[in-house]
Amino acid sequence: MSTVSKLSVAAKRLVLGRPFRSDTLGATLLPKRIALPVFASDAMSSVAYAPQEIFLVLSVAGLSAYTYTPWIGVAVAVVMAVVVASYRQNVHAYPSGGGDYEVATVNLGPKAGLTVGSALLVDYILTVAVSISSAAENIGSAIPFVEQHRVLFCVVAIVLLTSVNLRGIRESGTAFAIPTYAFIAGMVVMLIWGFVQIFILGDDISSETADFGVKAENSHLVGIAFVFLIARAFSSGCAALTGVEAISNGVPAFQKPKSRNAATTLFLLGAIAVVLLLGIILLAQKIGAKYVENPAADLTGAPAGYQQKSLVAQLAHAVFANFTPGFYFVTIVTALILVLAANTAFNGFPVLGSVLAQDRYLPRQLHTRGDRLAFSNGILFLAIAAIAFVVAFGAQVTALIQLYIVGVFVSFTLSQIGMVRHWTRHLRTETDPGARGRMQRSRIINSIGLAMTGTVLVIVLITKFLAGAWIAIVAMIAIFGLMQLIHRHYASVQTELDNSEYETILPSRTHSVVLVSKLHLPTKRALAFARATRPDALEAITVNVDDRDTRRLVAEWESSDITVPLKVIASPYREITRPVIDYVRRLRRESPRDVITVFIPEYVVGHWWEQILHNQSALRLKGRLLFEPGVMVTSVPWQLSSSDRRKNKDRVYNAPGDLRRGMVGAPEPLGAESRSTPPGARGSGSDTP
Repeated sequence: MSTVSKLSVAAKRLVLGRPFRSDTLGATLLPKRIALPVFASDAMSSVAYAPQEIFLVLSVAGLSAYTYTPWIGVAVAVVMAVVVASYRQNVHAYPSGGGDYEVATVNLGPKAGLTVGSALLVDYILTVAVSISSAAENIGSAIPFVEQHRVLFCVVAIVLLTSVNLRGIRESGTAFAIPTYAFIAGMVVMLIWGFVQIFILGDDISSETADFGVKAENSHLVGIAFVFLIARAFSSGCAALTGVEAISNGVPAFQKPKSRNAATTLFLLGAIAVVLLLGIILLAQKIGAKYVENPAADLTGAPAGYQQKSLVAQLAHAVFANFTPGFYFVTIVTALILVLAANTAFNGFPVLGSVLAQDRYLPRQLHTRGDRLAFSNGILFLAIAAIAFVVAFGAQVTALIQLYIVGVFVSFTLSQIGMVRHWTRHLRTETDPGARGRMQRSRIINSIGLAMTGTVLVIVLITKFLAGAWIAIVAMIAIFGLMQLIHRHYASVQTELDNSEYETILPSRTHSVVLVSKLHLPTKRALAFARATRPDALEAITVNVDDRDTRRLVAEWESSDITVPLKVIASPYREITRPVIDYVRRLRRESPRDVITVFIPEYVVGHWWEQILHNQSALRLKGRLLFEPGVMVTSVPWQLSSSDRRKNKDRVYNAPGDLRRGMVGAPEPLGAESRSTPPGARGSGSDTP
């Protein structure tokens, strides 16, 4: 095994760990205590930035507009409760893991399902970008270095999160459980202690921004303009609902009974998120916290060079004014949960990508599991896309969040329409009174969910379209079109391969061509193998790229005992590939029913650096010849002495009892590589004409 190969394998095992067998998939399923931090961290962490966005939007109208924050918070909480109740119906009705995509496809048709799929893919990517960027902002409130290098911090965090998820869903869930529960505990303690100080102890606690004024850009807003501002604040606050749909996509990852455990986790998610959301908004209003888009221009009375803390950091600083470790604890666990919130997307995106790939809307590579039984290709694709968004938008939460919730509410709305149709269809055939009652109750819940999510979607589109939501919509349309093209390609390939009218027509003759550069051992082996196939015609060809070398080769050939004729092909421009291709095509034109078999001698080397020293013309020739009809390409490997060590390393030996257990990997006899090893499987350099 080469040095580079050893290093790559060692690095892979260091990052991922030992591979899991396919039959151990059941051991990776999640209990509720682990599933909650894995799938619910996004929705719970949204409370760290959703209230902040409400305050930011209302600051445009001045301090008086902050009086509406509790009512906006209540409205968001009501929508969240309805959506959670609706999705509890979804996980019972569709537990296969298709989530909103499956609901829409089954009940509304493939195009509706594809719309949901494209919306969710965009939303998952933005979940990672927004969560990591918000984490950087919160850490930057305590560590200025992070604030100054926010993009770099986000990229590193995404890379680390990717490596953890590549180790497998259960292992990543266990690693994330402690920070998630620490965040919940820290937030609950902060809220309880803050309200105790205000309402029981009567302490006068206030935010560091309480004495600052807000320079309102549009304090004169009235009528429709003010309603629009409130609606925009509400739509920003609805970011707290993101992540709810992830559980419906991740039902297969739960331990049995899957649907019931998923529904219970969904209820816990909703209850915790609602309590934290309302608690943060009420406490922020009580202590006079403020949050604006441009502190230097919009905050009056602030000292020069004032660095605005996140809303949660302001609360922690005020509540734990006499206990600095409390402030740092809340800041750190908030940043951690925001980083881990991206883990919801790292679990939802690959599963959804696998379902779409299975339906032939995405490349098949997204359907396969990696060494640790995780959908590794989907995880890597998500990480790359999220990094692109973070870099493009400078890791600014306010800019990214405008793109954020469009996709999730598109999927919410179409999913609820699909569920209403699902229950209506089943009610037509169900006769049992008890079952009909449950279905009617579920239909009512989903109908209310449809009304709520549809209304929010309209508000989001109206208030956020020009602010950046159009970018997310364009991305959804692009992904929708791309998935249709992929599906069309797979369908056309399947139709072509399944054509039952094809009749096997044997070739009239076989014509073998051996490519020659020198008269050496690889060439002699290729000639011997070509003779062994007993072709109707056999010839050797060489391309004249150097007159002296060609004359020497012809002289050696004529003086040898080889009876196969050697033809010299002229190449005035010293090309190799094109003259060979032209010659093979001429043979095909002269005898269209002949099959042309081209034998290409190749070197097999044992060291990575040896591959650089040998030309790769064989690869170019094979790549071109594959597109020629009626032409077959056969690589004839010649193992150099440097490959012996690699060959011995790769040989498999059987342990006692392997045959009985069906775990036999019989050692190959010496020389078997030349008969069965695919070209290039052991790193091939090649010398061809």
